[in-house]
Amino acid sequence: MKTHNSKKRFTFLLTTFLIFNLSFIIVHATIRYVSHEGSNTPPYLTWETAADSIMSAINISEFGDTIYVANGVYKEQVIMIPGLSLIGAGSDSTVIDTRSLVQSGFWAIIMADSCVIRGFNIIVSYGREASGIYSGYGNALIEFNKINNTGLSIYISNSNTLIQENIFLNVEIGIQLFNSNSDVKNNQITNVKRGILIDAFTGNYYPIVEQNIVSCEIQGVLVEFNSRPTIRNNIIFLNGDGAMGYQGGGSDSVWVYNNLVVAEYAPVGFNNTIVPTIEKNNLLIGNFDDYFHEANVIEGWNFNVIENNVVINAIEAMGIKKENNHNPIIKYNDSWNNKINYFGFTPDSTNLSVDPMVINEDSLDFHLQMFSPLIDAGDPEILDKDLTRSDIGLYGGPFGERYPYLDLAPKPPRNLTAVVDSQYINLSWNKNTEADFNSFNLFRDTTANFTADSTTFVVSLTDTFYVQIIPPGIDAFYYKLTAVDNQGNESQPSEELAVIITSVNEYPSTVSNYQLYQNYPNPFNPSTKIAYKLKERGYVKLYVYDIKGELVEVLVNEVQEAGYHEVEFVGQLGKSTNLSSGVYIYQIMVKNGNNIPVFSDMKKMSGAKWHYCK
Repeated sequence: MKTHNSKKRFTFLLTTFLIFNLSFIIVHATIRYVSHEGSNTPPYLTWETAADSIMSAINISEFGDTIYVANGVYKEQVIMIPGLSLIGAGSDSTVIDTRSLVQSGFWAIIMADSCVIRGFNIIVSYGREASGIYSGYGNALIEFNKINNTGLSIYISNSNTLIQENIFLNVEIGIQLFNSNSDVKNNQITNVKRGILIDAFTGNYYPIVEQNIVSCEIQGVLVEFNSRPTIRNNIIFLNGDGAMGYQGGGSDSVWVYNNLVVAEYAPVGFNNTIVPTIEKNNLLIGNFDDYFHEANVIEGWNFNVIENNVVINAIEAMGIKKENNHNPIIKYNDSWNNKINYFGFTPDSTNLSVDPMVINEDSLDFHLQMFSPLIDAGDPEILDKDLTRSDIGLYGGPFGERYPYLDLAPKPPRNLTAVVDSQYINLSWNKNTEADFNSFNLFRDTTANFTADSTTFVVSLTDTFYVQIIPPGIDAFYYKLTAVDNQGNESQPSEELAVIITSVNEYPSTVSNYQLYQNYPNPFNPSTKIAYKLKERGYVKLYVYDIKGELVEVLVNEVQEAGYHEVEFVGQLGKSTNLSSGVYIYQIMVKNGNNIPVFSDMKKMSGAKWHYCK
């Protein structure tokens, strides 16, 4: 009983001591001000007596103090003290500019334990000998800042910090974590070589990188050794020839969940070269090219777990390099519209190759539609946020979203063409790929630009062809096609097809005519598709010019067969040239087998680089 009372008495005294000291800190915390408009009169307790420099206010501050900094440019290095909050008026107007102070090993801001820094635009010289913010040996909150022109923006060493809601532009490395359990969250890291670099001496560090937007030339997230990070819910844009969304090295455990990787022109989405990586519910889309003859988007290595992912528009989408004798777990994925959906292994029935039926991939909305085959098709041991079996794709699993599934109409049918055979018009088109597709509606008129409605309806059918007898006295037919799903939702009409009838005996076999379509999407960002039809076999040149008439790229320069063709134009072109926002012109010229020009046309399109603004 005595021992018990002693423990109670000790607990009471300790609690009283902590409350007293906490009250002391709160009561005695001081608010100070910094402004070029103040009189620079210590202790800087009003805007009228504000300090002229940040360090003047810091030098007389104590743990728990807050310093407010007005708009202006402050050309000084900032060395924080423990427990200090430094609040700028906004990253658009409160600038810490250290370019004139550069020296080897220089940091613009040196953080201390339990600090907050918010609302600054931090500028240092571009290069490795000068960096933006250093935070070591303690806890710090770094938020609402904008760091420009730096070699390394924020370096976190031996401390646990929250790096949140910052903007990093045009940097070598956006954020580097070393021996850190930091949470890197809601940052915009744009036009960098490497977005986030993570390493540690031991495996006792578990940082979290989440909800960031990264636009990079080399790696979005690079894990070099030992640290065991979780990388989740990020959006990574790859805009370099050698760019990778995630690359791992010597770390023995990495968790990669619910990330969106969009490639302008890149060889690899995820690449973990040595050790276990858990990759679930990621979605990778875009121009993953075979520039380095290694165009795999997700490559499995020993002990990797690759589940619930979606890959769209890649070369080699998902698989194993046979020569490396790797044995990963690859299940419950969807590989769609890739040149090679799976490679290096035989996928089991849990790995799909179906239209994911997302809302709109052109606008990067990858929420699933109501009848998507990916709903409840993921790993049954993983649950979505609504506690049902996980969906395959970006918003499934415990780190996904709970959202309503929308029942949208199918996509408009593609590649409607016609061939005349004797007295018949033979129509054909591509089949729709939606899981809930039901039928096509064909419409016809003798007048161009007609409306597809009940007055021009011809027939409903499930096939991808239709044969019509050519009646006498008709000079032309115009056709449109819509797609209908099981719920009765009807798509927008296809492009109108014109069949001009002169004389059946003199008519060429392919009557789809020459046509250059409007690019889609338009405006495009960063890529767009340009489609055209050839009436007959011919030599095709397709050019893209800027508004000044200067050649940007030759997309097609070859002989092609009659029919429907489609080519992709990528804003970055896979080279060092980046396009600026504005209007571009694309032009087609066609010569027949006798080298005689038979068709030319041009159209305008609007394009821009990726821009992400807060």
